[in-house]
Amino acid sequence: MSALGYAAVDGWVVTKRNLTKIKRLPDLLIFSTIQPIMFVLLFAYVFGGAIKIEGVNYREYLMAGIFTQTVAFGAAITSIGLADDLQKGVIDRFRSLPMSRSAVLVGRTTSDLLNNGLVVIVMSICGLLVGWRIHTDVARGIAGFALLFAFGYAMSWISATIGLSVKSVEVAQSAGFIWLFPLTFLSNAFISTDQLTPWLQKVADWNPISSIVLALRDLWGNSAQGAMRGHGFPAEHPIELSVLWILAILAVFLPLSIAKYRRAASR
Repeated sequence: MSALGYAAVDGWVVTKRNLTKIKRLPDLLIFSTIQPIMFVLLFAYVFGGAIKIEGVNYREYLMAGIFTQTVAFGAAITSIGLADDLQKGVIDRFRSLPMSRSAVLVGRTTSDLLNNGLVVIVMSICGLLVGWRIHTDVARGIAGFALLFAFGYAMSWISATIGLSVKSVEVAQSAGFIWLFPLTFLSNAFISTDQLTPWLQKVADWNPISSIVLALRDLWGNSAQGAMRGHGFPAEHPIELSVLWILAILAVFLPLSIAKYRRAASR
């Protein structure tokens, strides 16, 4: 078997180990699901009546933003899991085993991707209950979910870098989430960027969260019309820009997290 094959097999073993850990701690899955459901209900029924979006029902407009926020926040579990394994010496035990060095990171990010998948299923049911629908064909609907999971996987590598850079689980928990709040809210996830001041509009339009959200809305038929879509290249080519953002994040943070892992494992 090739080195890549060994890495894939060992990575799947670590993935199953992490999924078993989630099964034994169901609170983690429960609370990671409750938060996005609360956001849906809060914005759909409390703030939704005060937010007007041209050309689309606000509840349908909202769901792409909630989905993207959910996978971004869900990826933060990667940093917590890796910091916990480092603190408890699990990484040291892995080093003593005849396994691929990349298996720990591959297994961690893959298990968190599968965890995100379960959360997205719950979110889809919640969205259907509040009135969200996919108005395009099956292929574009599936493409939207594929893009969403690819973005979540890329975000997991950012979180992996954070988790391997800190010295405690408490710091990883704060560092893994704190930067996501301005990234999410300074975007088109909940409102149109057209409602922001001019200089913030440019920042929000080029925000990777905005690109993913607008791409999902286009693929699912939930997009706003006119200026409320955004401005310039990000508004005209959201799918292409989303793919570029995903590739750029992986190109930067995948090798960076591997380098961090090697240094962390050699401490």
